[in-house]
Amino acid sequence: MIKDLINTDLKKLPIEGLDIHIIKKYERITLNDELFKTENLSILLIRSGSLKIKLQEITQDLISHELIVIPKDSYCTFLEVRDNLQLYVILFSSDFVHKNCLKKDLVESLYFFITKEPLKIALEEKEYQVLSLIYKLIYFVNLDATRNGNDSDLPRISLSLFLYELKLIYSKHSANSIISFNRKENLVMQFLTILSIHYKKQHYVKFYAGALFVTAGYLDKVVKEITGKSPKSLIIDSLISESKILLDDPHYTIAEITQEMEFSSVSVFSNFFKKHTSTSPSIYRSKSTEGFTAL
Repeated sequence: MIKDLINTDLKKLPIEGLDIHIIKKYERITLNDELFKTENLSILLIRSGSLKIKLQEITQDLISHELIVIPKDSYCTFLEVRDNLQLYVILFSSDFVHKNCLKKDLVESLYFFITKEPLKIALEEKEYQVLSLIYKLIYFVNLDATRNGNDSDLPRISLSLFLYELKLIYSKHSANSIISFNRKENLVMQFLTILSIHYKKQHYVKFYAGALFVTAGYLDKVVKEITGKSPKSLIIDSLISESKILLDDPHYTIAEITQEMEFSSVSVFSNFFKKHTSTSPSIYRSKSTEGFTAL
């Protein structure tokens, strides 16, 4: 059952790239020790009971109030369930995170999407309570999207809140340890950090390659290898995400947004936005306004 949840096809959901489950009673019928490869990044938080799993040849025993981050493409075996297991399971696609969370205050949390090593954290009571509340928030946001369609900004906001809190918790618990990246992972983290700071003004890969002292071709190759997306795609995702946020705010005119995003003219911005969203800024804004009016 957990295997099926972790490997859900996130492209077919109301909120594409995001899924969450609150499992109140997990009963494993068979103990077949089946090895499988994870297709999404997943974060499990144990509410009660215990779970024994093997990840990348390392056995992990998880008990109440413990959390584990299972990277995409991990080899995993669920070994044992004990004592009325209850847990939260949240799944992300890298694409969803890249489109919604490339912000300066969240860029460190992208570590969870780059590292290939599982991360286990024993939460303090307050940390557990906070994350539990955010899990429930995302669950109800997802449930609302299933019933009424995804026409709000709540998925992005709730996910950002979750990743920000997880980043703070991880930083606290790993204060005395050094986060290890290989050379390519380190280059990607540096690129994402620079991107989160400069994406409004710097729209071309050449700038980021120069800042990192590598060729544009090499940066493209490494970023694709680690994230599955090209630097150009990530730049576009950042620009579109921020543009949507600004368009959702009626205090900004489209001309002001054009200037804020460093496009040379309204027509250039409008063509860019329509090319990558299939709708014009003005139509996107009118639909967004209708959504808020309906509320």
